[in-house]
Amino acid sequence: MLATPAVHPRRGEASGLSILGELTALPATLDERQWVAHSGLDPKQHRSGSSVEQKTRISKAGNRYLRAALYMPALVAVQHDPWLRGFYLRLVARGKAKLQALVAVMRKLLHAAWGMLHHDQPYDGAKLCPQT
Repeated sequence: MLATPAVHPRRGEASGLSILGELTALPATLDERQWVAHSGLDPKQHRSGSSVEQKTRISKAGNRYLRAALYMPALVAVQHDPWLRGFYLRLVARGKAKLQALVAVMRKLLHAAWGMLHHDQPYDGAKLCPQT
């Protein structure tokens, strides 16, 4: 007898549940910058005595599962959300590497999630990525 395949939620729903699952463990008193630091997406400068400074990188000191859960939604947002796509393209045009720009989009998504949950408002790309 063959087993019936399990019904899997759509990938977007699974990503959303993963992100919310990781964020619900955080105290409600944290601000959006603390969420970014918890996820390990905050910048970390490397200095070592008299040696030449290296490039700034993300700290990766935070929750790797949250970072991984934000990656695919950021890729999809760059393809389908006009506000985040414009933000991404502006960063690439300024000379940022594609992965650096994608990490910036991941941070923007985390800021958006914080804003939506703490202000009880729907997503608004115009507020998230104002044209400058």
